[in-house]
Amino acid sequence: MTEQRVTIDIHEGVADVRLARPDKLNALDPAMFTGIIAAIARLDQEPGLRAVVLSGEGRGFCAGLDMASMAQSGLGGAKDLDIAARTHGLANDYQQVAWGWRTLPVPVIAALHGVAFGGGLQIASGADIRIAASGTRLSVMEMKWGIVPDMAGYALWHGNVRDDVLRELAYTAREFEAEEAQRLGFVTRIAEDPHAEAMALAQAIAGRNPHAIRAAKRLANLEGDAGDILLAESREQAALLRTPNQMEAVIANMQKRPPVFKD
Repeated sequence: MTEQRVTIDIHEGVADVRLARPDKLNALDPAMFTGIIAAIARLDQEPGLRAVVLSGEGRGFCAGLDMASMAQSGLGGAKDLDIAARTHGLANDYQQVAWGWRTLPVPVIAALHGVAFGGGLQIASGADIRIAASGTRLSVMEMKWGIVPDMAGYALWHGNVRDDVLRELAYTAREFEAEEAQRLGFVTRIAEDPHAEAMALAQAIAGRNPHAIRAAKRLANLEGDAGDILLAESREQAALLRTPNQMEAVIANMQKRPPVFKD
C-alpha cells in the first residue's frame, strides 16, 4: 500500500478506527480492502481491547466500491475473482471487511455521516450498533452496477431489516436518509455528532466487566433453535459467576464506586 487507508488509535481499551481516504469519500479500492482486513486482524489480537468505534474521515462514512480503481487493478469482473473461496472462516476477502466487525470479540459501534452506500452500508452493518447523523444518505446500491450485495450484507441485515423492505431496496438501489434507515432497521439511532456519541457509548461499555461483554456479544451472534441458545446462555453465565471481575462488579456497585476490572 502506498498510503494508509485505515487509522487506529487505542485509548483506555477503546479503539477509534477511521477509514482514511477522504478525498474519495472513503470509497473501497484494493488498498482499502487490504487496510480494513489488516485492521480487523490487528484488533482481534489486541490485548485489553474493550470496544471499537468505526467511522470515516471527511465528508462521508463510505461511498462504496471505487469501480474505476477496482477495474484498473484487474478486479472489476467476477471472472477475475475466485469469490467462492473462503479465505477468512465463513467469508471471502470482500465479505471480511464487513463480516469481520461482527466476529470481533468486542462490541463495534459505527458512526455514520454523509453517505453509506453499497459496500459502505454493508461495512457499517457489520457493527453491533450504528449511530448516524441526521440526513446521512444510505443505499443498497449494488443493483445500480448490475450486481447483488455480496459483502455479507444479507447475512448482517437478517433479523434487523424486514424481508420485503430489504427486497425493495436491493431491487431498486434507491437512496434513503438516516431517519428512514432508523425506522427500517439499518440505523440504531440518530445523533447530532455520531462520532462523539459512539465514543461515549464505547467508553461506557469499556467500564463494564470485559468478560461479560464478550460473552454477551457471543450470545448476540448466536443463531439456532431456542434450545441451543438457552444452553449457551447457561454455559456463559456459569463461566462468569464468582469470577474476579464478576465479583468486582457486585462489590463496586455495593460500594458505589467505579469498578476496576482486569482483562
